[in-house]
Amino acid sequence: MTDLSGARVLVTGANGFIGSHLTERLMAEGARVTAFCEYNSHCSLGWLDELTSEQLSNLDVKLGDIRDRRFVHDAMSEIDIVFHLAALIAIPYSYQAPASFVETNINGTLNVLEAVRDSPHVRVINTSTSEVYGTPESVPIAESHRLRGQSPYAATKIAADQLCEAYARTFDTDVVTLRPFNTYGPRQSARAIIPTILGQLLAGATSVRLGNLAPQRDLTFVTDTVDGYVRMATADLPRGETVHLGTGEAVSIGDLFALCCEATGTDAEVVSDTERIRPEASEVQVLLSDPSGAKELLEWQAGTTLREGLAETVRWLTPRTDPHRATRYQR
Repeated sequence: MTDLSGARVLVTGANGFIGSHLTERLMAEGARVTAFCEYNSHCSLGWLDELTSEQLSNLDVKLGDIRDRRFVHDAMSEIDIVFHLAALIAIPYSYQAPASFVETNINGTLNVLEAVRDSPHVRVINTSTSEVYGTPESVPIAESHRLRGQSPYAATKIAADQLCEAYARTFDTDVVTLRPFNTYGPRQSARAIIPTILGQLLAGATSVRLGNLAPQRDLTFVTDTVDGYVRMATADLPRGETVHLGTGEAVSIGDLFALCCEATGTDAEVVSDTERIRPEASEVQVLLSDPSGAKELLEWQAGTTLREGLAETVRWLTPRTDPHRATRYQR
C-alpha cells in the first residue's frame, strides 16, 4: 500500500457519511487534508464536528458549494489528490427535485474536472454508485455492464461518470471512478435502509414500517469502503478506469430486517408502508457486485461481515436514537 504521508488531498463532501470517515483515515495516514464542506449559516461541519479538537486543528476546512465553479477552482489549488464525494444521493427526493440533482451531481462534477483540466499531475477519484446499472441483465455485475438510469438520481450519476470518462479521453485528465455498492455503518443518514430499520427497532417499535422487501443489496461496511478509496488514490490505473467495491454477496431487505432484529435483540414485524415504495419501474431489484476487479487492481476485498458491521452500527446508533425521528419517514 502506497504511503500518503505528506500528500496534499482534498475531500469534497467531507462532512457527509463516507466523506467524514475518509477524512479521518487520510489524516491518520499523514496526508495534509483539505475538507470541502457545504456552506451553511451555522458553520456546521456535519459529521466532522465529531472530530477531536486536535484533529480539527490539523484540518483545513473550506465551506462552500460544489456548484460554484470559481470556489471549487480556488479550493483545489495546490492539491495532489481529489476525492470527489459531494453529491445529492437520496433517491426518493430525486423524484421530487430532479433539477437540484442535475445542478449538484453533474455540474458539480464538471466544476471539479474543469479545475484540474490543466493539471495533469492531479488525480481525481470520482464517486459513482451501483444504482447506475438499474436492475441488471446479469449478476454478479461487472464494470462492463451497461448503464441504465431508473431514477433521476441514477441518471445524474451516469452523466457525471460519463463526463469523467470523456475528460480522461479528451483532455488526458487523471480521473478514475470508484463505484461502491451499498455502504453502511456509523453516521449513515436515517433515510438509508439499515438506519431506517435499526432506528425503529432501537426506538422500541414492534411494527417496523418498510417498503418493498424483495430487493437485494450488496452491503459493504464503511471502513472497508474507505480503504478502497485510499488504495484507489495511488493505484497504477489507466485514466478513466472504473472499479467496483462490494462484497460479492447480496441480501434481501426482508432477510436484512431479520438480521437487524438479531443484532438489536428485538422481535418485531414488518408493516408495508406505501409511502416508502418506489415507482415499480424505478425500483432496482438486485445489486450484486463482481469484486474481482478491486481485488486484482487495488488488492482490496471487504473484511467486515454483515453481522459484524451491523453490531458496530448498533453500538454507535443506540445512544443517538431519537424515538420521534426514528419512526418518521426520511426521504
